[in-house]
Amino acid sequence: MPALTAKPRGRSGGRTARRSLRSRRSDDMLASLTNTLPFCEVMDGTQVARIDAASMDILENVGVVFRDPVALEDWRRAGAKVVGEKVYLDRGLVRALIATVPADITLHARNPARTVSLGGRQAIFVPMTGAPYLRDLDDLRRTPTLDDLAMFHKLSHMCPALHSSAHHIIEPCDHPISQRHLRITYSSMKHSDKTFMGMTTSPRNAEDVMEMCAILFGADFMETHPVATGNCNGNSPLVWDETMLGAMRAFCRRNQPVLCSPFVLGGANTPANVPATVAQLNAEALSALAYTQVIRKGCPAIYGHYLSTVSMRSGAPMAGTPEISLMNFMIGQMARFYDVPWRTSNTLGGAKTLDAQAGYESATTLSAVMHSGANYIWHSAGWNEAGMHCSVAKFVVDAEQCAMAYRMAQGPQWDAFEDALAAIPDIGPGGHYLGHPHTQDNFQTAYFMPELFDNNSIEQWTADGARDTTARGLAHARALLAAYEAPPLDPGVDEALLDYIARREREIPAADALNQSF
Repeated sequence: MPALTAKPRGRSGGRTARRSLRSRRSDDMLASLTNTLPFCEVMDGTQVARIDAASMDILENVGVVFRDPVALEDWRRAGAKVVGEKVYLDRGLVRALIATVPADITLHARNPARTVSLGGRQAIFVPMTGAPYLRDLDDLRRTPTLDDLAMFHKLSHMCPALHSSAHHIIEPCDHPISQRHLRITYSSMKHSDKTFMGMTTSPRNAEDVMEMCAILFGADFMETHPVATGNCNGNSPLVWDETMLGAMRAFCRRNQPVLCSPFVLGGANTPANVPATVAQLNAEALSALAYTQVIRKGCPAIYGHYLSTVSMRSGAPMAGTPEISLMNFMIGQMARFYDVPWRTSNTLGGAKTLDAQAGYESATTLSAVMHSGANYIWHSAGWNEAGMHCSVAKFVVDAEQCAMAYRMAQGPQWDAFEDALAAIPDIGPGGHYLGHPHTQDNFQTAYFMPELFDNNSIEQWTADGARDTTARGLAHARALLAAYEAPPLDPGVDEALLDYIARREREIPAADALNQSF
């Protein structure tokens, strides 16, 4: 939120500030977050060194499977030991390669005012992706359509704390799987002028995304300017497959960053121990980060992961557990040890509706994420039911929670401290500040006032319809969509994108689902 600006004991600028606040567009995006909070470091230097040594031992002696002949040949040329599909990575080689990963990334949006930076203490919030179902504007759980995806991209555009429109927030199941990536990418580009993610569901799909980015931004521009991120998931334990590696090459060759993301189900595909899980995850992430630099030295890349622990009763993934928070803290320390930007997942919920469980799980993870020092904060809005659905109500509530976390992470605002202190002798003992000029000038900006939480009396709440958080969230989403204005897109660029999609849809059989699964 803006800092206090009132002069001592006066009202200079107060009305102007209030008019400015009232005229602020609802879709004004917050700048990249500079996180001033102290990071929670649960390991001392000796323990960080133990994780590093254990990970390097895994890379050197256990090895990582790269199920991709191109990657295996790349590793041979880079000097790694390759036996069959298994690559044994010398720690000296790994350290030399990851040393060329840039510590900071600037993601350029098609609207330059919405360009963002990440790395160090800079962070961005990105919505969830990948849900095969949604809970819609009537809170009904159903199969999504391309129009539903457009709705979420519009909401992403309208929520100030979200810095990206992501990509397939939900699966548009009314469109052929083999062609879906084209329409998803176009929707991300069309309905928001923020940065976005690119589909990596196959190497050819990733190439299509890169071609569409070249139409939107220019191929030469992309050579020196990151414009989109891709996510490449590992198959834990210790496997990278041809689909992800091919997509990684498509992005890295164009100088576009990928999230190198082991997929952790703690206790199922990792040891049932937090430090050992982090050691394995760290080895997996480092092997992929190193490979990005084999593909193109100096290209941006992001240390990634997806974290979950598994219920030993049901085998289902869990969210918001203490171990997930501890792993986030530890992974943050490891990423800073290697001086690379890193990604985490944010407001995850396993609940089936926007209920107390969803709130507790999401808030627990959000708090840990802010104190972990994450840079690319993915799945920041909408995730519920272990990612099986994206909830419209939860999407906007989560986005407001991110705005609150953003305000907290900015730290105390000191620039108007003396002005505020000057009000104390005016009021003296036993008074109140509600009518004081300083309060009148600053009440709208001094404290964050959530729109989606109700803090009225029960009488007022009842008179307003006794709406719960879900009802308020859905009403807010409808209001945002009613106020939505499509960001301008050059007609020639729009036509070129649609022409490319039409050509590729003619070339890709609608029934061809080979390597297209999500």
